[in-house]
Amino acid sequence: MEDRREFPAFPYEPYSIQLDFMSALYQSLNKGGVAMLESPTGTGKTLSIICSALQWLIDRKQHQKTQMYSSSNLRGQQEDQLGVDDEPDWMKNYVINKDTKSPEKKTKEKKQMGFNKNFDWKGKREVVRDLITNGDGKEEDTDIEKVNNLLTKHEVEGMDEAEFLVEEYESEDENGGRSKRRGGGVSVNSSSEEEKDEDSMEDEEDEARPKIYFCSRTHSQLSQFIKELRKTKFADEVKVVCLGSRKNFCINQEVLKLGSSTQINERCLELQKSRKKEISKISKTKKTGAGGRARRSKASSGCPMLRNHKRGKEFRSEASQQGPLDIEDLVQIGHDLKTCPYYGSRSMVHTADLVVLPYQSLLSKPSRESLGLTLKDSVVIIDEAHNLADSLVSMYNSKITFSQLELVHSHLESYFMRFRNLLGPGNRRYIQIMMVLTRAFLQVLRKENCQSNFDPVSNSEGSKTGFESSMAINEFLFSHNIDNINLFKLLRYMEESNIIHKVCGYGHKLALSEEVSALKNDSQSSHDESALSGFQALANILLSLTNKDGDGRIIISRRRPKCSMQQGGYLKYVMLTGEKIFSEILNQAHAVILAGGTLQPIEETKERLFPWLPPDQLHFFSCGHIIPSENILPIVVPQGPSAHSFDFSYSVRSSSVMIQELGLLVSNLVNVVPEGMVLFFSSFDYEGQVYDAWKESGIIGRIMKKKRIFREPRRSTDVEIVLKEYKETIDALSCSSSKRDSLSSNGAILLAIVGGKVSEGINFSDGMGRCIVMVGLPYPSPADIELMERIKHIEGFDTSSGKNTKFQAERSWYSGDAQAGLYILKSCKHRGKQYYENLCMKAVNQSIGRAIRHINDYAAILLVDTRFTYDPSERSSSHSINKLPQWIKGRLVSATKNYGELHRLLHQFFKFHKGKEDNQ
Repeated sequence: MEDRREFPAFPYEPYSIQLDFMSALYQSLNKGGVAMLESPTGTGKTLSIICSALQWLIDRKQHQKTQMYSSSNLRGQQEDQLGVDDEPDWMKNYVINKDTKSPEKKTKEKKQMGFNKNFDWKGKREVVRDLITNGDGKEEDTDIEKVNNLLTKHEVEGMDEAEFLVEEYESEDENGGRSKRRGGGVSVNSSSEEEKDEDSMEDEEDEARPKIYFCSRTHSQLSQFIKELRKTKFADEVKVVCLGSRKNFCINQEVLKLGSSTQINERCLELQKSRKKEISKISKTKKTGAGGRARRSKASSGCPMLRNHKRGKEFRSEASQQGPLDIEDLVQIGHDLKTCPYYGSRSMVHTADLVVLPYQSLLSKPSRESLGLTLKDSVVIIDEAHNLADSLVSMYNSKITFSQLELVHSHLESYFMRFRNLLGPGNRRYIQIMMVLTRAFLQVLRKENCQSNFDPVSNSEGSKTGFESSMAINEFLFSHNIDNINLFKLLRYMEESNIIHKVCGYGHKLALSEEVSALKNDSQSSHDESALSGFQALANILLSLTNKDGDGRIIISRRRPKCSMQQGGYLKYVMLTGEKIFSEILNQAHAVILAGGTLQPIEETKERLFPWLPPDQLHFFSCGHIIPSENILPIVVPQGPSAHSFDFSYSVRSSSVMIQELGLLVSNLVNVVPEGMVLFFSSFDYEGQVYDAWKESGIIGRIMKKKRIFREPRRSTDVEIVLKEYKETIDALSCSSSKRDSLSSNGAILLAIVGGKVSEGINFSDGMGRCIVMVGLPYPSPADIELMERIKHIEGFDTSSGKNTKFQAERSWYSGDAQAGLYILKSCKHRGKQYYENLCMKAVNQSIGRAIRHINDYAAILLVDTRFTYDPSERSSSHSINKLPQWIKGRLVSATKNYGELHRLLHQFFKFHKGKEDNQ
């Protein structure tokens, strides 16, 4: 590979940056390991990365074909094998490790594996949803349609309780013997006929086929990537498939009405299970020679979008012919053919060269297994990787609420009381264990028990409004006398038996019977919450308790109930380290690429995800921005028009003086800033507080005389609507007469939130973002107990030994008091405090980077807080300014003497670019 090679031309400039970028990446791909590539938006970063990776994949396949051809022609001729040792390691490994098993042998081995192929006790992770939604596949299992659909009075009264009796279960012995069940073993249910065909096709395909997996955080970012990919020559040379959630793909209107992702997932799986039962019944009818045609009810016929197998084939054919398609395109094909695009896209994975998918689908091991993704010898590209470590560990968190525990315990108790004399000893024992655990968890969260096992300081602080505390796993188990329970055996029982479906079915029957026999009481809304979701939450929290003691912490939250009839609180497991999780990806993939505009400091990511990685396996490349220096004007604004200093720290930011001074600044800025202007606040609560104060004082009215005001909504579903109106307002201005009245409206202003939907993945290019205003330093709340636990873990990590030492704070602390969290930060010497500051500045960098999106773009960036002020002569690496991207820091005006100077700089900046645009 030469340093410079012929890559396809791009719609970006300058080409030299892209060529250097792609060449460095290509070299990294040949070496393997981890590549961290930092490049601001506008350099064609994402497109450069994927083109380099696709070129590498094509070259690799060509080498593979050449090697296989040479081997077949020269087999047995030892003297003609000269030069084989010069082949890359991946080439030799790929040929040597190629699976040569016949399709029949593969199928036989899959059958022998049974259900346990998705269960990994050593990794303490499994497909938990299968634990809830998949039974043993037997015809006599409870029909989930009867569990989740409201039944008529006749159906409730006529239901036979015998069908809720769980089968006999014998526990495995302590020597590792297998568990036994009456009626045979456990089988895996396919979600659809398409998945069965997918399995058969996978048997015929080479399972070690290398791929490129490209993942990003949001659906919109993936759609942008697909559009960029279509501009390259690779659009016609590689097979691409885009994966997403059921909620984004589903075209069954009855299922979509459910709204939430959890309910849509559950309903989809239930429909697939009922469809399999219907097929089984029809098959049995044919075998027994029963006359007539089997009746297919609406409740048991499965999803109508999966009934026609031929349409599934048509979907794959149509999608393959049209080239790279995003989710919207695939959904449209599904609508046209009346077939499921979710399972249709999944069936295309095994033949694809490039798989485009969201973070969670690739980083979560259960999701990878359920999708059938094989990372062996493939390239994994993770875009927007600045928060990768936190995103990764958050996927393995688990939580169960007080109301879920009450519902699960009530169901278990009712079931056990009714069937205790009919259950075998194995079932009785495990159901009782589940009741003991749920009872213990409930006691932890009840107020009358909050005085036990905790520090007196916490009780005095928490007794008023409830409090949060944290415990290690072993401490939690021992303190609540549940350390003697074998959670591994219990989880296996929940997996292999059909106890959850039976309990939920019987509990639902009782609830419906009460509704029929008595008036429905609005205050008794426990049935409205899904029992299946409660059992899934219980399984997740039990699975988390099987992790190593130092991997995470148990958060115990007791909250004041909203009324006398309710109790608040929850148990939550917080994963603290992502090293072992990410190592599974690194060990399987040939190379992993972490890309983003703000990856530094890279030491933090390395220490949290792959501290064991040898230096020669980590490659870092960074390039500057392509815009000229005159296209950006970053300024620190330490004071407002009335000469009051800006200090938006938590203790003083809510003062009327600070809010009014900010209002005066903004009402003056709208007179000099053209088109679009975006203000970033630290939280929704603070933005609301500022807006209300401005409205009362008349500042809102002054601003609206020049710019229309938009506010980022709390509901993510409304964000797109607001952004569309914001853009239309600015576009309407640009389409109007060039001779604008200086007194008329000159654009719009958007009040946005740091860390919200607007701050990441949204392009405020050109007129949508001529000025970005960062209000204060958006430090995370020190009252966040999960964050403080993570900081303590990071502070105690020893990079030399790779172990975590116990962190010692100056005093005991509990959430609900921000001052208590500050004690933790004060006790941190270096790493924990650095992590806390990095979280703040990464959020700042992501927000202010929304404005500059291409080479001709220009914008002003205002950092409004006296804490941004710094002396260039003092080279303090810990100062927040030194954590800004180099392309911003190098052009930063460190501070303005007064508002008059700020106004002059902005006026000159926008006048210069207005004249430049007029000349063009």
